[in-house]
Amino acid sequence: MSGSVTGSLFTVSTFGESHGKAVGVVVDGCPPNFPLNEEDIQKELDRRRPGQSGFSTARREDDRVEILSGVFEGKTTGTPICMMVFNRDVRSEDYKTIQNRFRPGHGDWVYQQKYGIRDYRGGGRASARETAGRVCAGAVAKKILNTKSVKIVGHVIQVGKVRAEGFDSEFIEKNPLRCADSEVVEEMANQIRLVKDKGDSIGGIVEIRVSGLPAGIGEPVFDRLDAELAKAILSIPAVKGIEFGAGFKAAEMTGSTHNDAMTASGFAGNHAGGVLAGISTGQDIVFRFPVKPTSSIRVPQKTVDRDGNEVQIVTEGRHDPCIAPRAVPVAEAMTAIVLLDLWMRQNARAF
Repeated sequence: MSGSVTGSLFTVSTFGESHGKAVGVVVDGCPPNFPLNEEDIQKELDRRRPGQSGFSTARREDDRVEILSGVFEGKTTGTPICMMVFNRDVRSEDYKTIQNRFRPGHGDWVYQQKYGIRDYRGGGRASARETAGRVCAGAVAKKILNTKSVKIVGHVIQVGKVRAEGFDSEFIEKNPLRCADSEVVEEMANQIRLVKDKGDSIGGIVEIRVSGLPAGIGEPVFDRLDAELAKAILSIPAVKGIEFGAGFKAAEMTGSTHNDAMTASGFAGNHAGGVLAGISTGQDIVFRFPVKPTSSIRVPQKTVDRDGNEVQIVTEGRHDPCIAPRAVPVAEAMTAIVLLDLWMRQNARAF
């Protein structure tokens, strides 16, 4: 396999490059007779769309999705669903000056080593533009999961050193940073403005909360629920780690404090983040992941060219000064894809 396919029963395969004709996805294994239309997909794509605020890339894309197959008269047919988003606002000339130079922190050099060729325009396949296809597939998975009352909510909990403490789910989509804490959102925004004015970028942390998933979802050993979620989240460009529940703070705890005591009415806590032995407990699944600073920046950096010469590089083009806010709908999509696939595997046990 090429590494562009994920899932066992609900499978997702993305295609396309940042400055190619289009990006998209093929979803196979979707149940038939399920109501689905382009608006279901579009509302999720609009959340990921570039150019929405001064805190994202200035690239302007309508990102209008087209469903090419797998849907007839408003319902899924059970056959592969192909969805495509055409690239409209490309400025490939912005990358001419760096076509033979490798951007530090980007996939340029490793793609060249792996394939002996690379699409330097906007990062090609390594660009976050690829995630549009994931969001399309996630929209399908989300709609199916919604029929089972599963809710997936993502939000930015940290930008630079500014961390949110409060949580108001209604506030998340009311601000461009997708922060759930109105008390710190302006301080986060100032952090982004500061680095943007310098031509630099900054990282952040995103948290995902899943409610409504029943106990018993997840496979033992290698295909654990948390392991599959970790793989899915770490496959998102710029993600550099993940923690569930108490996460790395567990290293400072004792077993007696970390263990979630069990009572007749349920678990007394959720340090495990809703997963035990790789299987859902029925509690909320909670995990967080760091998003590194955007590697394409206007600050001069040292690098090498294709001939191995040490040179300086400045990346022009249009890039997010902080990726974390736009990573939220992508992470929600990948979470939905994993949860649906594992739930379908659990249902397949019935005869």
